Amino acid sequence: MKFLFDLFPIILFFVAYKMYDIYVATAVAIAAAFVQTGLFWMKNRKFEKMHLITLGILVVFGGLTLLLRDPVFIKWKPTVVNWLFGVTFLGSQFIGQKTLVERMMGHAITAPGPVWQRLNWAWILFFVFMGLINLYVAYNFSEETWVNFKLFGMMGLTLVFVFGQAFYLSRYMEADEEAK
Repeated sequence: MKFLFDLFPIILFFVAYKMYDIYVATAVAIAAAFVQTGLFWMKNRKFEKMHLITLGILVVFGGLTLLLRDPVFIKWKPTVVNWLFGVTFLGSQFIGQKTLVERMMGHAITAPGPVWQRLNWAWILFFVFMGLINLYVAYNFSEETWVNFKLFGMMGLTLVFVFGQAFYLSRYMEADEEAK
C-alpha cells in the first residue's frame, strides 16, 4: 500500500495528462504531492524526507513549467530527483561507518562490508542511469512517450533493479536465517 501511496502524484499526473495536457498534469502533480505530504504528516506526525524532497523539486520545476509554459522543466524533474539520490548514496560512503544501503537494509540482512559497498555503488550508478535515460527519452521522443515512460518505464526499470538486488542479496538472507 505504501508503494501506491508513494506513486500517488505520478499516477495522478499520468491520468491528468491523458485527460488534459502537460500543464494541468503538472498542477495536479503539485497538488497531489502537497496532499501526499500532508496525509503522511497527519497519520505519522512526521514528514518523510523523500516526500519533502520530491515536493520541493516538483514545486520548483513544476512551478517553472507552469509559469513559463515550458514542459522542459517538468521533464527534468525525474533526472534531478534521481541524481540527488545518487549524490546522497555517494555521500553516504564518506559520512559514518555504513553506506546508505546498509543503513536502510542492515537490520534485515547481515552481509560483509564489501557487499554493502557494491550495492551502494549499484544504486549510485542506477540513479545516474535513470537520470540519463529520462533525459534521452524527454529529448528524443514525443511528450506522450515521455509521460508513458515516466510512469511505466521508470517503474519497470526500478522493479527489475530491485529484484536483481534481492537476487544478489538472497545468499546473505539464507545464511542469516540459518544462523538464527
